[in-house]
Amino acid sequence: MAQLRIAMAQVNATVGDLDGNAALVVEWAGRARDAGAHLVVFPEMVLTGYPVEDLALRESFAAAAKQALTTLAGQLDQAGCGDVAAVVGYLDRDEVGPRDAVAVLHGGSVVARQFKHHLPNYGVFDEQRYFKPGQTLDVLRVHGLEVGLVICEDIWQEGGPISALGEAGVDVVVAPNASPYERDKDDVRLPLVARRAAEAGAPLAYVNLVGGQDDLVFDGDSMAVAADGSLLVRAPQFVEHLAVLDLDLPGGAARTEGRVGEFTVTRRTLHADPLPAYEPVAAPAPAQPLPELAEVWSALVLGLRDYVYKNGFRSVVLGLSGGIDSAVCAALAVDALGADAVHGVSMPSVFSSEHSRSDALDLAERAGLHYQVQPIADMVAVFTAQLGLTGLAEENVQARCRGVTLMGLSNQHGHLVLATGNKTELAVGYSTIYGDAVGGFAPIKDVPKTLVWELARWRNETGPGAPIPESSITKPPSAELRPGQIDTDSLPDYELLDRVLDDYVEGDRGYSDLLAAGFAPELVDRVLRMVDKAEYKRRQYPPGTKITFKAFGRDRRLPITNGWREGK
Repeated sequence: MAQLRIAMAQVNATVGDLDGNAALVVEWAGRARDAGAHLVVFPEMVLTGYPVEDLALRESFAAAAKQALTTLAGQLDQAGCGDVAAVVGYLDRDEVGPRDAVAVLHGGSVVARQFKHHLPNYGVFDEQRYFKPGQTLDVLRVHGLEVGLVICEDIWQEGGPISALGEAGVDVVVAPNASPYERDKDDVRLPLVARRAAEAGAPLAYVNLVGGQDDLVFDGDSMAVAADGSLLVRAPQFVEHLAVLDLDLPGGAARTEGRVGEFTVTRRTLHADPLPAYEPVAAPAPAQPLPELAEVWSALVLGLRDYVYKNGFRSVVLGLSGGIDSAVCAALAVDALGADAVHGVSMPSVFSSEHSRSDALDLAERAGLHYQVQPIADMVAVFTAQLGLTGLAEENVQARCRGVTLMGLSNQHGHLVLATGNKTELAVGYSTIYGDAVGGFAPIKDVPKTLVWELARWRNETGPGAPIPESSITKPPSAELRPGQIDTDSLPDYELLDRVLDDYVEGDRGYSDLLAAGFAPELVDRVLRMVDKAEYKRRQYPPGTKITFKAFGRDRRLPITNGWREGK
């Protein structure tokens, strides 16, 4: 039997920050060394951050990333981590083109490099635009054990590198990942990793990024499974974490080199002989996946926090209407940034009800955030009188006066403006462009209205505190842009509307499919018409954290100028 202590470093990298990410690797490699690890595995493209998008196509960035990798090898050695083999994801570039790559750093040198084979080109992924696939596999002998490498999508697709490693012979497989969060994805990962471990005939260590990057959030959920699929260790979600695992393996895996299927396998030796026997550390109990609503809330908090801080902001400002959406956004902001960094503004018009004003104040007091009142009636009056605005134009100018107010406060004080619209309203265009749609980030952009209510109730029930006024949850939602207005004047009931949108947007079902699902023709006509006509608004909406299978933006890309209509 041969022993090996593996550390899985679930860390939060920042795209483009080569120096900062290198320092992160050195810090966590030091923690792995202090834990007695012989091998430390970092996530996919940890040195560059992920996704780098068109930075991958810049030769200057690729060259800087390759130099940063070489420099990092020396930094690890100087920090006393040179004896720990470090698996580090980075951006490479060779005569073929850009590569999504992983390297092994040891003894102050880069001792192995491998390129990702399967390049995803669906959903949020555009990797065939950026990268060229790899056809080589490096297997390293580490203290007498054969360690194979695969990168993210290489385990998400059938066949390919995992099958080749199983045929060539390995004792353990490590898989750096950058797998974005979406609801229920953690339920898919463990069975997937278990299948791939069985396919390779070896334990598999899956190490995922954690943290927010624009509209994506990575939840971590790193894990290791045995060859029989049993779970050995699992890291908590949405936090940086070092999971340490001792493996005691038979060794003696077959040592096939050269051509294996479509791959060329190269064997490299770091340590030929097994380690002297040592006392293994007790394996920690695997972290349990979060309950569904706690998981979604954690994703939204982390996505907001990292967007704010990674873009150099320290505070946010948002409008507080007394309604459910702004209340949930304010609670998320306080949980993400702390109450002192959150500035709420009530902007009443002549149509604002007393309960809206009092609910906004109640929320501010419950959450402990900064609060001010900026009436907009005089501003609205100037626009409507000078331009002769009536009807919908008069309604929308109220929202636009609020947008101008928030942007003015942002410019004056350096706050990031938060747009408070939800996915349902964004889907049907129930927002005012350049009004309530202004902002730099939209925390609940991918949260359907019905889920907004669920999250509000959950947050109040679980604490700390109950920041959201009960009346904001229970009263009928209204934009309050005209007397007595409520949302159902313009929209179907939200429960019904979200069901239609789930099928049309998430499920990509057509008109006849929706009728077959039991929705009334007039409802389907109405909803699909609203969704299709609102594409231009969605294109101009701020980014927001993706939590669903198909978010607006990266996941769903439709033309603005579009003569096709379902059901014609």
